[in-house]
Amino acid sequence: MTSASDLIRFGTTPQQVLLTGGTGFIGRLLAQALVRDGHGVSVWTRDPAAAARRLGSGVRCVASLRALPPCDVVVNLAGARILGWPWTAARRATLLASREGLTQQLVGWMAALPRKPWLLLQASAVGYYGVQAPGDDTPLTEEAPPQPVFMSELCQRWEQAALRAADLGVAVVRLRLGVVLGREGALPQMLLPIRLGLGGPLAGGRQWFSWVHVQDVLRAMAHTWGLAEGTPPGTPVYNVTAPGVLRQAEFSRMAARQLRRPSWLPTPGLPLRLALGEQAELLTAGQRVLPRRLLGSGFAFRFPDAAAALKDLC
Repeated sequence: MTSASDLIRFGTTPQQVLLTGGTGFIGRLLAQALVRDGHGVSVWTRDPAAAARRLGSGVRCVASLRALPPCDVVVNLAGARILGWPWTAARRATLLASREGLTQQLVGWMAALPRKPWLLLQASAVGYYGVQAPGDDTPLTEEAPPQPVFMSELCQRWEQAALRAADLGVAVVRLRLGVVLGREGALPQMLLPIRLGLGGPLAGGRQWFSWVHVQDVLRAMAHTWGLAEGTPPGTPVYNVTAPGVLRQAEFSRMAARQLRRPSWLPTPGLPLRLALGEQAELLTAGQRVLPRRLLGSGFAFRFPDAAAALKDLC
């Protein structure tokens, strides 16, 4: 049962919400939170029947944007999994199509509507900032520049596609997410070596690890929705990362203590680089990303440090 303290408030009045990526780890939790708060939720998906089974009867699942009712808010979370398959030319094209291409379709659909949504909550990622070299401890706030590497270019093109909605009078809120920790997603895979007693520093362990608890992601979406409500349309960007950024080795030690397992076995970076190529930078290099604008707007993290987050999730 959901307690009153767990209820997340999205705005002041019930809205019709279109959600992409609704069958993913974050999307399912967001759909549930929106329904609990009294909003109408539609999910755009390739397989409406399968999505309906996963999301329940309170969510409308459609394969065509033409089948949607009038919409007030769009939340765009869609995107193919970035870590796993090698970044061949074909895989890069798939990643771009699932982010930039899908977002372009959304904005094109909005342009044809007689009544536009007033808000687009657009997911992005801290990959926008590229990677920091070993020994570079510079805090990265929202003003930090991108880099000429694929993960950064992917996020730049994703955001630029969303920003075209601003020309239609839609408020566009960009949310650059760190690694989202929850009982699904990346965390179970990260914890598996530790559970097996094989945890330890990865590629030296000194790289920064910018993370956020999934509940704080949902709460940040609600918070920025509220900030956009009743104000002239803008295009703000927020880093959605916990203020307790830490190094990979320290995160591994914290997780091992929580699971009562050892954390001593180092994993060298070279085999990962040989196996994954440029993609290995997602694991072996890091970013010290701070949520300056989110904190400055009055947002309070429920899980500001990794110890609290791991205690909740483990």
